[in-house]
Amino acid sequence: MFSFNMFDHPIPRAFQNRFSTQYRCYSVSMLAGPNDRSDVEKGGKIIMPPSALDQLSRLNITYPMLFKLTNKNSDRMTHCGVLEFVADEGICYLPHWMMQNLLLEEGGLVQVESVNLMVATYSKFQPQSPDFLDITNPKAVLENALRNFACLTTGDVIAINYNEKIYELRVMETKPDKAVSIIECDMNVDFDAPLGYKEPERRYKAPEEPTAFTGSGNRLDGKKKGIEPSPVPIDPSDIKRGIPNYEYKVGRITFIRNSRPQPRKTTEDEDSEFIAFSGEGQSLRKKGGRKP
Repeated sequence: MFSFNMFDHPIPRAFQNRFSTQYRCYSVSMLAGPNDRSDVEKGGKIIMPPSALDQLSRLNITYPMLFKLTNKNSDRMTHCGVLEFVADEGICYLPHWMMQNLLLEEGGLVQVESVNLMVATYSKFQPQSPDFLDITNPKAVLENALRNFACLTTGDVIAINYNEKIYELRVMETKPDKAVSIIECDMNVDFDAPLGYKEPERRYKAPEEPTAFTGSGNRLDGKKKGIEPSPVPIDPSDIKRGIPNYEYKVGRITFIRNSRPQPRKTTEDEDSEFIAFSGEGQSLRKKGGRKP
């Protein structure tokens, strides 16, 4: 008959350095003490008892300390970091959003195990309300809120506080694994469309043809545009006609431009006309004058 005794074989080293225990979990609002611990609700870390620190210090645990939380009754799990070791023995305190992801009630049992996670390089979130779009710079707000988290798990719905309002975001994707550490990492962040968000309907509007000269103009004379001056009737007696030259000679046409008749030249004026380039000298004096 074959028999097996677990003490005949050494426990693997990996299991020797593994922390695993069960606690009764409560929300942070149940934590006794004068200090307000609302800061725990703003992140992804839990509060554990001092005995856990003693046990972890004896094990070869890598830092930062990361844990896997499992609700065996609902087969739900998530990952977290630890904030302090000040809880009562046998009890741990969780953020409310983490208890909702694990489907845990006050006083429920949760399995806590130490884990090593890969460093995150990429994560994608889906806001659970369109109100998240009202934030001016949502990526900067999320990156600032994630400083209070130690790790992310695909499928979790985390809660962040901004301007005294709680916004929930579902972790849609993480790389390089489904659970990643986000402590001191360079991680690219992306967003899906918020839950319940509808794209605004785009109505097609035919392009209008450009209309030239749609502006109004002003006249330099101060008159209003569009008022045409009324024509003044012309009296036929006001129409002046040219005076014909009844003494015209054949072969020469003379046009008189002025309405007034020009004074006629006398014979004396005609005799005294200066003739240039005639080849003969002419006296400027009138004919019949005294010779020198």
